[in-house]
Amino acid sequence: MDRTTSGWINGLLGALIFSGSLPATRLAMGGFDPLYLTAARAAIAGGLALVMLAALRQPRPALSDIVPLLVVAGGAVLGFPLLSAMALRHIDTAHSIMFTGLLPLATAIFAVLRGGERPAPAFWLFAALGSAAVTGFALRDGAGTASMGDALMLAAILVCGLGYAEGAVLARRLGGWQVICWALVLALPAMIGLMTALPAPRWTQVPSAAWAGLAYVALFSMLIGFVFWYRGLALGGIASVGQLQLLQPLCGLALAAILIDEPIGGSIVAITIVVAICVAAARHFAKRRPALCPARSS
Repeated sequence: MDRTTSGWINGLLGALIFSGSLPATRLAMGGFDPLYLTAARAAIAGGLALVMLAALRQPRPALSDIVPLLVVAGGAVLGFPLLSAMALRHIDTAHSIMFTGLLPLATAIFAVLRGGERPAPAFWLFAALGSAAVTGFALRDGAGTASMGDALMLAAILVCGLGYAEGAVLARRLGGWQVICWALVLALPAMIGLMTALPAPRWTQVPSAAWAGLAYVALFSMLIGFVFWYRGLALGGIASVGQLQLLQPLCGLALAAILIDEPIGGSIVAITIVVAICVAAARHFAKRRPALCPARSS
């Protein structure tokens, strides 16, 4: 299997895992405040990451990698989880999920700014078409009006796209799972401190669905998904593999309908077809510079 194919397979697995993040966050908010939830999911994942790094005797990152790792932590560990959870106080899950259709475009832009990639002009056309399709679907129910939830989700997308691109550049040197683990470990003291400072929930009153949501976002959204995602971006190209995120809102909507009974209209079928065409076309036209260093086995 060549690097590009392996990258797309890993990226697809990561995107599928991430598609459950917002529905799981909605479930978790049935028992946890958004800020406490953000700290708890990062603390749990950070503890596991520390054990993994120690057990497998991974070398410490270079000093020059610390700032990029903090950028990853700021976008993927703190920024997106907190902002998206706050957005869910104002908009429903289905509406928030469709905003993730902007992630491929944001990731591609940061791939140019931070990763040195130069996709072909046709790539941008299909990336924009795919983003426009899912954004139009998101705004349809809101009659084109914006809300605080929309603004929070847009901010979440921007910081997440930066975190994805920065982490993918690091993954070429450090390896996919090592990047997210080191980012989580760097954030761990602050997350534990935040949990200590915040009022704890009444544990006996937290419903089982909220515990399940917390378990998913801590284990899968915060750790396991990134193992596949960063490896996929590093091997297949940040801008190119990032287009797989166009499938993420569609899978997320299906999960929202199944898990929390949110209604999904029949037009999702047409949007799915449009998005699939845009993903395939963007993959075809994406061109990237080869990585300067081979990705470490992960």
